[in-house]
Amino acid sequence: MRTSQLFISTKKEAPAEAELLSHKLMLRAGLIKRLGSGLYTWMPLGLRVLRKVEAVVRSEMNTAGAQELLMPAVQPAELWQETGRWDVFGPQMLKITDRHERQFCFGPTHEEVITDIARSELRSYKQLPANFYQVQTKFRDEIRPRFGVMRAREFMMKDAYSFHASFESLQQTYDVMYGAYSKVFTRLGLQFRAVAADTGAIGGSGSHEFHVLADAGEDLLAYCPTTDYAANVELAEAFAPSAPRAAAAAAMTEVDTPKQTACADVAALLGVGVERTVKAIALVTVAGEFVLALLRGDHNLNEVKIAKLEGMADFRFASDDEIRAALLCPPGFIGPVGINADIRVIADLTVAAMSDFICGANKPKLHLSGVNFGRDLPEPHIVADIRNVMNGDVCPDGKGGVLELCRGIEVGHIFQLRTKYSEAMNCVFVTEQNTQQAMEMGCYGIGVSRIVAAAIEQNHDAKGIIWPAAMAPFSVAVVAVGYHKSEAVKAAADQLYAQLLAAGVDVLLDDRNERPGSMFADMELIGIPHRVTIGDKALAEGMVEYVARREGEMKKIALSEALEWIQTQTKA
Repeated sequence: MRTSQLFISTKKEAPAEAELLSHKLMLRAGLIKRLGSGLYTWMPLGLRVLRKVEAVVRSEMNTAGAQELLMPAVQPAELWQETGRWDVFGPQMLKITDRHERQFCFGPTHEEVITDIARSELRSYKQLPANFYQVQTKFRDEIRPRFGVMRAREFMMKDAYSFHASFESLQQTYDVMYGAYSKVFTRLGLQFRAVAADTGAIGGSGSHEFHVLADAGEDLLAYCPTTDYAANVELAEAFAPSAPRAAAAAAMTEVDTPKQTACADVAALLGVGVERTVKAIALVTVAGEFVLALLRGDHNLNEVKIAKLEGMADFRFASDDEIRAALLCPPGFIGPVGINADIRVIADLTVAAMSDFICGANKPKLHLSGVNFGRDLPEPHIVADIRNVMNGDVCPDGKGGVLELCRGIEVGHIFQLRTKYSEAMNCVFVTEQNTQQAMEMGCYGIGVSRIVAAAIEQNHDAKGIIWPAAMAPFSVAVVAVGYHKSEAVKAAADQLYAQLLAAGVDVLLDDRNERPGSMFADMELIGIPHRVTIGDKALAEGMVEYVARREGEMKKIALSEALEWIQTQTKA
């Protein structure tokens, strides 16, 4: 394609609302255009990238044995009511009422729709396993859409669903899809990691997330560099200290902390390490129960882990007023000593092994030192792993390694749904023994549009985007400097452009009547992997100039060898 035929709308500066680097670069490069909060038009350049991602995803899904279909984006409420998710999914769901007052939603996901298809079409074990996928627009009404297409309300997703006569069959397909996902992200040229994950609102048992590694990632991942262990921090297990709790050696004492509310500040005031402190976090259950969670001062609460404890599902953090009412103390000075016996205390494994620790005194501007379980306060009602793992923690796989943390952007998620939806929707099949049985199900999602932003977060420099080869809108840019002024430049550029097209190279000929610096800046911002510059000066020597976007070093190559050279580079 020629730039004279392609809509290009690059900008020197990104709009003020763009926060994340990928969002800024996508707007500056003219890949997307904002329509409203969390809503974006994919412009011609951006759509070329999106379609290339889709092509790789489709290729690997087809190879894995999945069959493509396309389900309606708008779904009737009745299906969601069968599974109970019409209310449970919450305000993320965009609900619609038609002219007949019937309720629908703009699908955030398609488990109910595909299960409805399966229960009417798959009746016998002879038809199983079956695996279907689609690439389609979804809508989730994010409370705070941000970061461009990274967390948009409308987005492009590949979702696949498999149906099985047994768990063993589900596990086989799950493994195949795990491999297919690994191939997708490898082909797209992304640094990624697959991690064990929580199943979340989708439900089911086994689950793995696929993350593109990037500093801008919202997810924190734990992995062991010496083994193959990897998990989302929300799922990674934290072990209890190996040493038993030491006996009390100090008397409990009140200490003045007039301005110190954070554990680190209290520890600094007292001249001890923050690991000697315990923080109390006030929570309220759905039933209205007030609960105190205890963690070491340098540890963070893992909301997924604690929510799995009895009675803690869908808990929330207590308000300041609720804290004052329950503990007669302002936030910042609360602790577990002397509290009402009706208040349930959940202690992390590490806290339960601590002695002579420091905590809030439940009095304004005071903390307690030398606190010990069994002497100064009762043993916790529940002792459990409720914290996030940290760098240096023992790896849970038992192989002797230690954990390291990194950030990732979730771009894929696979689930073993088991019979969560098939039982709720009576999706059954006739077995070989002529009995009815609920189908085992798997679910496999890829955020197609999110991959584009994640790739930019991982591949950029000060000049703009650096696309991996498989995702680039064009493989090669031929920049013709003086195309409208020099017949020699025009002839050489047209000839090389025609040769590249004939050879099947995805090439963009920049035939604009612009200054060279402006043309170079646009090609660098857009991120085309290879650039060939044709100008009078180099042509006089029978040469053209080649630059690889990632390396940035200019090389002179003979015009007569340019086609072969570029073909070699684009296949590397």
